[in-house]
Amino acid sequence: MSRESILREVAKNQPGDRALPVIDIKVTTTHQEWIELLKKRLEILHTTVYEVADYTAIKTILKQTAVPQERTVTTIADLSEVANYIDSIKEDAHSLEDVDWAIIPAHFGVAENGAMWITDSLIQYRVLPFITQQLAVVVSKATIVYNMHQAYDKIAGTDYEFGVFIAGPSKTADIEQSLVLGAHGPKAMTVFILD
Repeated sequence: MSRESILREVAKNQPGDRALPVIDIKVTTTHQEWIELLKKRLEILHTTVYEVADYTAIKTILKQTAVPQERTVTTIADLSEVANYIDSIKEDAHSLEDVDWAIIPAHFGVAENGAMWITDSLIQYRVLPFITQQLAVVVSKATIVYNMHQAYDKIAGTDYEFGVFIAGPSKTADIEQSLVLGAHGPKAMTVFILD
């Protein structure tokens, strides 16, 4: 049988069109309950969570947590006191290979699975959240959504060259069925939920 005849037969035997399902998920919980759910999900994902009032509180925590000789970078200008502000130093992405701590913002977080939505407009270098040893993400409490349906509604129609949902440090259980954190990315993740 020739390729053309096979394709003709396939085209003749296509199923009819079906309407897409209507997804109407009513959320009956409050925004504060979403925050609590997000914190629980992040803890399950081996992520350290801090609910903070402002950037001063984040600076205090970072000063107590990060080791001074570690290389810490951020894409948040308000945190340039505790980390090298990447936008101001215009690094080549290859020079980020020895970053110990990366502190980045998220557009929003998803309560049901602990995922943070991050695009290249926030991080300058796509490799940054994956090459660092420790990843810290700052997300505004007001931007938290309940589920992925709301998340996809929120990003629908937006333009970005690169976007990713990040939920916890990298992990695998493929090796002898034992959970390994930091197998192919950050060994640890911290999320600051900002008032």
